[in-house]
Amino acid sequence: VQLMESGGGLVQPGGSLRLSCTASEYIYGLDTMAWYRQVPGKQRELVARAFAASGESYTASVRGRFFITRDNALQAVYLQMTNLKPEDTAVYYCNVDAVHYSREEYWGQGTQVTVAS
Repeated sequence: VQLMESGGGLVQPGGSLRLSCTASEYIYGLDTMAWYRQVPGKQRELVARAFAASGESYTASVRGRFFITRDNALQAVYLQMTNLKPEDTAVYYCNVDAVHYSREEYWGQGTQVTVAS
């Protein structure tokens, strides 16, 4: 299974971007879907999670600005990012957990988001 992200790019401070992530094939036992981000020299940071049943969680720095949604039929996850700040600049990664016969974790290749004027 490969996760494919799209929607990254260059945006001015205060602008918006929408990231998308879809799977190359059907994922059995789809569970939590999430977005992480990483800047050079720092650990990968959890940005937002969308849980299988319902509900979302966000890291404090993006709460109220970023919104994660998922489409279980399409097995896709999205991250709507608004009021972007320079400190949001990072490579954003899609992450999916699945529980079928065992727990599996999948990562996307990453998409660059740059916030600069």
